[in-house]
Amino acid sequence: MSAERTERAGSIGWDGWDDSAPNPIDAPGTSEAEWRAWPGLGALPALAHGGWRSAVVIAAHPDDEVLGLGGLLSLLAASGVRLRLVAVTDGEASHPGIADVSALVARRVGETESALAALGAGGVEIVRLGMPDTGLAEREGELARALERAASGFEVCLAPWEADVHSDHEAAGRAAASAGLRPYFYPIWAWHWARPGDARLPWDRALRIPLPPAVQARKRAAIGCFASQLQPRGAGLEAVLPPGIVAHFTRDHEVLFR
Repeated sequence: MSAERTERAGSIGWDGWDDSAPNPIDAPGTSEAEWRAWPGLGALPALAHGGWRSAVVIAAHPDDEVLGLGGLLSLLAASGVRLRLVAVTDGEASHPGIADVSALVARRVGETESALAALGAGGVEIVRLGMPDTGLAEREGELARALERAASGFEVCLAPWEADVHSDHEAAGRAAASAGLRPYFYPIWAWHWARPGDARLPWDRALRIPLPPAVQARKRAAIGCFASQLQPRGAGLEAVLPPGIVAHFTRDHEVLFR
């Protein structure tokens, strides 16, 4: 997840959006209590992942894969599924104005490795593309080619949702689709700006991944590894992941869109 929240995605094309209005990511969001009270989540069909042998996971920023899919990654790793993480950016834009960007990158890379270990997925292969944080929309064709190469030989692809109202998430999702990978999409920011039953989300293509208590605990521990995103960033900047946002990712399930 990136802290650069004010950039418009510019690619959604839904009649419900007013392009002159602030990005919905910047507006007050939907509380997790509202989502948990909605019976629609519990009614979603379950994802059948028991037969998967290999999966490639695409993350626009360090922590996206853990927030959106940490529980599923833990389940797949425990089942011996071959996993590869394609880290598209190193999340260097999360702390605007920071003096030592290289130190921030090293910190975020280390946080990802610690989080994967906490999930029991320390053996995940990691491919780092080093593309610019908040700049993926301008390099979508290049990204699609890189993803096609990185996903070669894997039977399942998991990518950020292509309508998440964050330009990097959307570009990564579109690039995965245009590369012919037929991904399952995981939402991140949608839990903030959407509302239960929101017609802008493809509920007819949504699948639920139940997480046993032990997996939920591993995911919470993994999220806790991202201290750079959980703590105030200084210079008057709040944490990228305040408690209200983190709450969306500590449920007893995860959701994918097919």
